[in-house]
Amino acid sequence: MKKKIVLIQDDKHVMDVMDEILQDEGFDVIPSLTTEPIERIDEIDPDLVIVDDNIKGKKKGSKVIRELKDDPETEELSAVLTSTSHDLPKTARECNADDYLEKPFDIDHMIEVVKNNA
Repeated sequence: MKKKIVLIQDDKHVMDVMDEILQDEGFDVIPSLTTEPIERIDEIDPDLVIVDDNIKGKKKGSKVIRELKDDPETEELSAVLTSTSHDLPKTARECNADDYLEKPFDIDHMIEVVKNNA
């Protein structure tokens, strides 16, 4: 069975590129430009969530990950934070993300991070 990834990004082009690469690597990807899939996280039951820190809407990606990690129902869910921020390693640590991807990212590195966390 394919591993399932919820992919939330702030840029449609970046989301589409990541989606295509991850599907080519054999993952089942649920892409979104909003946090809507997080509201259905129990129904989706992903192996990994990848969330951009600057998503459109009310919450930053780091807050979304923090809430997932603080909830006993989803605390074990792997989460990767993405951003162009130079503070990304610190932000990822503070929200308890399992890993992070700095943008722009190297495709091979992105695949490695996803495979290590999915």
